[in-house]
Amino acid sequence: MSGIIQWIEEVAGINYRVQEKILYSIIAIAVIYLLNYFLNSLIKKTSDDLKSVYMWNKTLSYFRMFFLVIVLLRIWFEGVGELGTYLGLLSAGVAIALKDPLANFAGWIFILWRRPFELGDRVEIGQNKGDVIDIRIFQFTLMEIGNWVDADQSTGRIIHIPNGTLFTTALANYNKGFEMIWNEIGVLLTFESNWSKAKNILQNILDEVNQGKEKTAMEKIRNSAKKFMIYYRNLTPIVYTKVLDSGVNLSLRYLCEPRKRRGAENDIWERILTEFAKHKDIDFAYPTTRFYDNRTEGKKKDVSSLEDKS
Repeated sequence: MSGIIQWIEEVAGINYRVQEKILYSIIAIAVIYLLNYFLNSLIKKTSDDLKSVYMWNKTLSYFRMFFLVIVLLRIWFEGVGELGTYLGLLSAGVAIALKDPLANFAGWIFILWRRPFELGDRVEIGQNKGDVIDIRIFQFTLMEIGNWVDADQSTGRIIHIPNGTLFTTALANYNKGFEMIWNEIGVLLTFESNWSKAKNILQNILDEVNQGKEKTAMEKIRNSAKKFMIYYRNLTPIVYTKVLDSGVNLSLRYLCEPRKRRGAENDIWERILTEFAKHKDIDFAYPTTRFYDNRTEGKKKDVSSLEDKS
């Protein structure tokens, strides 16, 4: 053994102390990775929950890197003074050269500490929207929704966003709060339509579709009130009336789950089309051009008042 050590020192110019540290480092890396592999295999055998397995694997990978760095530092830097000097010199260059990676690492700490989102949450950050499918030290990953696809459904694209973006860009979370969102559908009718009858029909449709959701939403609000100042006095669906250039607009406002918004709209629109088809005095409106003739459509003059004046 001593002959091998002496031969390596003569050929490679590596002295005995450095060879010893290299050997200990290889052993430490092998032991830590084997232990990590054993624990990952054990978790996969004992749990069928994909999300739980993913979270455990992520946690083990963080601990693996942490212990590996500690052990290697202990092997290569024996004295506290030597380690402190090295870290002091290193930190000055790192702070300048690795500004963005450090910001991303700080963003990762922020995600773990404050939890602005978790795996599976639907979020919007900047111009990107999607479901969180991965969280790493320097970036998190979204399964994109929206863009050229309507009603917040998946596009199939994966977006990688640096963690440091959280410090400079507003983040919207669809799942935080009380895990439901308000959605609105506008139904435009002609001025000649019986809008009051149509409004009653739409209100009945909303009441049928959202039956029972108000109680569920209220329970979620009570749970969320422990973290956020969320307060709603009325959670029942409602229809608002507004006059536009092309007709009377009836806006349906109702609660729905973020991932079921398109399905809810589809159900409501099919009910609307079916019900409106039964009434001849209700017609949908669209942008039109109207020519007005005062001689035929204008108000008739009051002849008696003109005679009195004369």
